[in-house]
Amino acid sequence: MGQVLTAAVGLAVMCAVFGFLNPVFFSGRNVGNLLRQIAPILLIGIGQSYVLITGNIDLSIGSVTGMSCMLSATLMTKGMNPWVSAAVTVFCCLLVGVLNGGLVAKFNLPPFIATLGTMTIARGIAQIVNNNYNTDSIGQAAEGFRNFFYYGRLGGVFNTIWIAAALWFAFNFLLSRTRLGRHIYATGSNKEAARLSGVDVFRTTTAAYMVSSFCSCVVGLIVCATSGMGTMDAGNMYELYAVAASVIGGVSTLGGQGLLLGTVMGASIWGVLQNGLQFAGAPVAIRNIVIGAIVVVSVLLDVIVRSGRRRRKRDAGEGAKA
Repeated sequence: MGQVLTAAVGLAVMCAVFGFLNPVFFSGRNVGNLLRQIAPILLIGIGQSYVLITGNIDLSIGSVTGMSCMLSATLMTKGMNPWVSAAVTVFCCLLVGVLNGGLVAKFNLPPFIATLGTMTIARGIAQIVNNNYNTDSIGQAAEGFRNFFYYGRLGGVFNTIWIAAALWFAFNFLLSRTRLGRHIYATGSNKEAARLSGVDVFRTTTAAYMVSSFCSCVVGLIVCATSGMGTMDAGNMYELYAVAASVIGGVSTLGGQGLLLGTVMGASIWGVLQNGLQFAGAPVAIRNIVIGAIVVVSVLLDVIVRSGRRRRKRDAGEGAKA
């Protein structure tokens, strides 16, 4: 909880600085756009947080987003009902999550290697699904789909923001109030101890990867509705953004620790940095360098703090024996 509060203070300071440098930052229009930018990052951050807490990582997030965007758009342009195509796309993306979970938990492949492979496979599917071309416009037949995911508002707030908020509440409840959530934390804290205490590590790990794939899929549908077509490079760099949202908010890359409230803070910091630096005229390359540096520093601090805690526990144990 301490790192969540630290992230909240950092977020408040950044908002104050960017607002002081440019008062337009606090305008209603910019705040609305900012929340709309944060929503997809929060979603992929939720998925990555689930996987990180189990002690693994998901590098396929960006490619699953791209696959979702291209597959749904291609099916729509071929005449399939938009909502049926969205359901088919969700099913296909969940299979990627099952594959990731199986490779990592059943066959004990390093998560970095396993999800690097599925990342390439998913991107390949995104490319061949429409013969290596972006799709045509999904057109008026998908007007309801676009209205729901892009244009639609409820109470003056874009539906995209409501979708992100609803999924956050659902997955936060699942993680903090259910047996599956306890198993996810137990698996990340000590996989062997969790297995000996009756936790089905395979099912737990697979469930975490399925959550990650589902969230990436929803973001792909949002990207499809936003652009009005399928684009093969959708989701590029989203792996970095998902890790950034998670670790900045206090989710440990070593597993067993983290709160989705922290992921909200991490995604918000990412959004405010992107938005504020854009107002300040910083090029995309500089923004990526800043985000990358923050991720490295956050992970480094996490490793240092966790190593210090383990050393103190070991010293305390040896002192008690003596």
